[in-house]
Amino acid sequence: MKKIIQIARLELSLLFYSPIAWLLIMILFLKMSFDLIPAIDEIQHIQQYIPAFSFLTDKLFTTSLRVGNLPLGIFFGILSSLFLYTPLVTMGIISREMSSGSIKLLYSSPVKLSQIVYGKFFAMMVYNLVIIALMCLFLLIGFACIDNFDFPHPLVALLVAYLLLNTYAAIGIFMSSLTTYQVVAAICTFAVLAFMNYIGNFGQSLDFVRDLTYSLSMPSRAERMVAGLLNSRDVIYYFVVTGIFLGFTIARLQLARVSRSFIYHAGRYLLVLGIGLAVAYLSSRQPLIGYYDATFTKANTIVKATQEVLKKMGDEPLEVTAYVNGLHGSYSFGAPVGRIPATARWEPYLRFKSNINLKWVYYYDYRDPQFYVMNQGKSLKTLFTEHAKAFEVDTAGFLNPEQIRKEADLRGENDRLVFQLKYKGKTTFLRTFDDASFWPDEPEVAAALKRLIVTPPKVVFATDGYQRSMDKVGDRDYKMLTNNKFARNSMINMGFDIDSVSLEHAVIPAGIAALVIADPRVQFSPAALAKLQKYTAEGGNLLIAGEAGKQAIVNPLLDALGVKMRNGTLVQKSRDFSYGLVTPSLAAAAVSMNAGLEKPYKEKSRISMPGVAALSYDSKGPFTIQPLLMTNEKTAWIKKGQFVLDSAALVFDAKTGDEQGTFPASLMLTRKLKNKEQRIVVTGDADFFSNKELARSNMEVINGSFAISIFGWFADGVFPVDMTRPPSKDNKLLLSKAGVSTLEILYYGLIPGTIFLLGLVLLIRRKRK
Repeated sequence: MKKIIQIARLELSLLFYSPIAWLLIMILFLKMSFDLIPAIDEIQHIQQYIPAFSFLTDKLFTTSLRVGNLPLGIFFGILSSLFLYTPLVTMGIISREMSSGSIKLLYSSPVKLSQIVYGKFFAMMVYNLVIIALMCLFLLIGFACIDNFDFPHPLVALLVAYLLLNTYAAIGIFMSSLTTYQVVAAICTFAVLAFMNYIGNFGQSLDFVRDLTYSLSMPSRAERMVAGLLNSRDVIYYFVVTGIFLGFTIARLQLARVSRSFIYHAGRYLLVLGIGLAVAYLSSRQPLIGYYDATFTKANTIVKATQEVLKKMGDEPLEVTAYVNGLHGSYSFGAPVGRIPATARWEPYLRFKSNINLKWVYYYDYRDPQFYVMNQGKSLKTLFTEHAKAFEVDTAGFLNPEQIRKEADLRGENDRLVFQLKYKGKTTFLRTFDDASFWPDEPEVAAALKRLIVTPPKVVFATDGYQRSMDKVGDRDYKMLTNNKFARNSMINMGFDIDSVSLEHAVIPAGIAALVIADPRVQFSPAALAKLQKYTAEGGNLLIAGEAGKQAIVNPLLDALGVKMRNGTLVQKSRDFSYGLVTPSLAAAAVSMNAGLEKPYKEKSRISMPGVAALSYDSKGPFTIQPLLMTNEKTAWIKKGQFVLDSAALVFDAKTGDEQGTFPASLMLTRKLKNKEQRIVVTGDADFFSNKELARSNMEVINGSFAISIFGWFADGVFPVDMTRPPSKDNKLLLSKAGVSTLEILYYGLIPGTIFLLGLVLLIRRKRK
């Protein structure tokens, strides 16, 4: 060890007496400064208008996404260019000895070749540590300028950068041992490092080639860990690659001393390579991988609720099959060329359940009649062949319509990319969506997983009395919230089953989570009313949503509950909107219904309700009744009689019976019955969760969250799966405009100038000696 340190000290003296080493350090520091300081200046400017700017640590140091005018995080952005700084430093580390002839003295000295290689590599480790120390100067900005700086996260990024630099150094040392010319060594090192940086982009459409090139790509592994999730597989990978190239260097120097056959030479290299690959393979087995999430909010780790779902699945395997249709537009997301990132989305779940088996099935099919009208006279096979040729799709392995229909029933999935999850004989679909993200996120994945281990809660919509439909996309209907398979915020993708029933002609299903009565336009028949009353008396959960003007139809349904829709219509003063649009705020009971509504409740968030009737209730009835939504007494009142909304502004008129005050627009009813809590919600408006109101963009309302909270309450919180995480704390930049100017002076001038002067002093001292 003493000899290794002596060699390292000698090598370090040569490194730091070299102008190239100091120049590269200064260029690297300036590059990072010109990335970070403008980003801080931008955030400081934005923060004057938007005080809360969450996840500042990630945005400045580690993010892989561009947010507005902000660049990539400096530690993420530097990864792609780190390989440019190594070749010029390592090019002479061994080739210099070979060209000068001093290698012969080393061969004859009482020093092992391995000690020589390790000593030179140790010198590079120290040099790289100096680079990391300079990078730490940027962390000082975080500590000084970001409130609650999430420092473990960028520390992991620095560790990853250090591992990457050391791996590049090992490769550079090996390339330096292959030639006596330093320039050739530098060029070869550039070539090899560039190859290993960009190899991950090649051959992605071929299964074997894709896996091989991905395993050779070094920055892709670093990028994953820079996000804050340190894992043993990728750390060991960098140690393995470093060890392989150091082993190659030792073998190269040893073999240069003796004359051996080509087979012997190849055998030595293959032995080193084989040992390294074996270690890398074993360390990549999912059960052996260790993880550490360095982020404060554990952003790289699935939430506790999802972990519990996977834990309850036990040791039984979970099969996940992706069905990808070559004729659908979603094929571009599921094509083999995108398999690596698509598969990587499952790693957070594999971390907690290692026996998730992923399978990709490619097929061609189309069930839309319009498709065949537009392509008359051509068979589906012909159309697929033409499509594949136009888009250069390899058709090998694609199942035809007959084959895919035997394997899976995809009739309701619109021919798009979909996952089918199978566990203990139960199956469920996990869908992709028509939005920017496309892929299912954790809420949708967790819901699909949980459906496999619980009985999904079923919400049933009554159809009698011309009620609103759960299947239609009209303004007044409810498909967007309840039954839109291709919207991630729809209940069907949150774990619920959705169905309908005619009270007149069928029996209300047993064991449902809730029955919905939504804006009946005619009175229920005695038979239908009797079924509803029986369902209520037996403790069934119920949502009754009425409308102003329909009191005579809805009130008979409410009599047994101790609730009444009051005559008249609630109206609300507004400068911008119709007086018929009322926006009640959440009441305290909403928080007891769903703890997730606590923040909106404190912020006095509103619900949009056009055409709402006020409610009244008897507090001495069989139910405990609490308001969920309350109007503002200063702006809203009950308007009696006939009135027109699109003419002159309405005014309060007590003579016509108008009533001023605070009125409930929605009520929550509970009672204990048969060792179970019966839950009922009554609203004076049926529009608040309609397609039109959920799509409202001209005011800040939380209709969707409120509606989902109601149905989640009916389902005893089984769905949606709770996605609560700790809120980010690094949300404030403690810096003024003058502070930004100070940073510019320090990081653009003073620190680089100090580096330059220090290097100049050392070079002058060397010249004098």
